[in-house]
Order: sequence, then C-alpha cells, then structure tokens
Amino acid sequence: MRACDVELHVARAGEGPAVILLHGFPENWTSWRHQIPALVAAGYSVLAPDMRGYNLSDRPAMVEDYKLRLLIDDIAELVRATPNKRAYIVGHDWGGVIAWTFAGAYPELVEKLVIMNAPHMYLYRKLLRSPEQLRRSWYVALFRIPHLAETLLRFNDYRAIRRTFANGPARAGTFSDADIDAYVDALRPDGALTAMLNYYRAMSVPGSMDIARQARVECDTLVIWGDLDPALSLRLLVDLDEVAPLVQLERIPTAGHWVQNEAPEDVNRLMLAFLKAPPSPPKDRPVFSPILPLHATRIFKGRKHLLQ
Repeated sequence: MRACDVELHVARAGEGPAVILLHGFPENWTSWRHQIPALVAAGYSVLAPDMRGYNLSDRPAMVEDYKLRLLIDDIAELVRATPNKRAYIVGHDWGGVIAWTFAGAYPELVEKLVIMNAPHMYLYRKLLRSPEQLRRSWYVALFRIPHLAETLLRFNDYRAIRRTFANGPARAGTFSDADIDAYVDALRPDGALTAMLNYYRAMSVPGSMDIARQARVECDTLVIWGDLDPALSLRLLVDLDEVAPLVQLERIPTAGHWVQNEAPEDVNRLMLAFLKAPPSPPKDRPVFSPILPLHATRIFKGRKHLLQ
C-alpha cells in the first residue's frame, strides 16, 4: 500500500466536544456553512476539513493515493488531534461513505455517527444489481475514465457542474450564483479536478472498497435522507439495520441530495437532537468481530483556518 504525507486544510470554530464534518463531491468544507454556526451555538467545536485532494488541501497525484484506507486514516489523525481523542462524525455523499467506513474501522474514535445521503457500500453493492440504481449511477462509470471525464466536466466553463448545482437540488435556489462560482473556482487549479475524480477511480483498485463493504457500525447512528435524491434510490435505506443496528432514520420528503443545504433548519434540528441525546445503554450495543486494525503511517499537519 502506497502512503504519502498530506496536509489538510481544516476550518475550525467553537469550543466543546468535537464534531467533524466530511463533505462530498464536488464540494469542500463550505458545504457545511449552514451547520457550523448551529453546532457552535449548541456548544460544540467544529472541524470541517477540505478532504484530501480538495480545495486548499494537498492533492496527491496517484489514483492509489485515494484508496479508502488512506482517506479514513486522514480522519483518524484529525480525531486524534482533538482533546478527547474522540469525535462526532458527520458525512455527506463521499464524506458519508468515508464516515461509514471510518466508524466501522475506528469505533474507539467515534462518539456518534451522522450520515446524510450517502450509501453504505455493502447495501450499495447489493442494489447495483437492480436496473434502477444502475441507471442512477451512470456517472460513476464516466468519472472513472481518465481525461474524458475531465474534458467533459471542464467544457464551457464547467457547465455540467454549474447545472448540477443549479438544477440538481429539489429545492430551487439552494445554491446562489456566488456559491456555484466558488465551487467551480476550487476546481480550476492544476490537478484539482483529477484529484476529486480519483475518489471514483480508486474504487477500481483491487481491494480498495473491501473495507467499506465490511464496515459494521456499533455506535449510535443517525441517517438523514433527502427523498428526492436523483442519484441514490430509497431502497438503500431498507436494510440499514444490517450494517448499523443502532440506526435512526429521518427522511425529508421535500429535499434531495444536498439535504444539508436544501433543508438546513430541519437537518440542524435533527442532528442536534441526536447529538445531545444520551447514548444507547451498553446492554443495547451490538458486539461485532473487529475488522483488521488499521495503522496510520502518516502525520496529519492541519493548517487551521478560523471561521469568523
């Protein structure tokens, strides 16, 4: 396994128990702009990294640098840098896939888990046998094709990306023109778009996704789901208790994929109620056979960006 040191840009705010917010494609830490003030006001400290390859964080060049083992090791180093060496983990889209995997691999570092419109890879793989989810996931095959994906996404000043943000949400006006411009500007530096697409391309590296499909989550878990997600079927929610026995599901019927941006007040209310609730009694907690332990081999060197 090839490993390389990376430096992550991390937006930080607040004091109190740590909440780590993991964004998806093709975003960055600002995906959580509606959640950060609410979490800080509720007495939490927030750490929202630009994920490896994104925005102001380092962009390793090789596809192998984006295997899930390395992505979750980045988060492990971030959690270990917090005072309590444990954190509440919140993830959306690719950040949610990483959060699912991280909670299964590093249960000792997780207080609670919150997932927003991100499938568990065990359930996702099962559902890919269905024509419905295959149709919804067509873009994954495209994103894995080097050069072609970059060319198509850059065409006409990133028109496809702009249209995704403008027309993709179920709630019109979720992203302003300024929001979209900022996301597109983060794709312009050399290697930035390729680094983001490497998350998809690393899925084809032999064994890379095994750790995600094998993840069993024993902590309290909240799944918040925008029902109108064009990319992810509601059938992904059917067997959640197979992978997370302590799961609580909250669906938002009028929101879509970017649920934390489309319905921020609902999301914040549900998330804060869950974070503040007492943990499940020990007798209710499942006991799983641990997967092979992971050992971080790199140093997290987080630059701190203080939110105003």
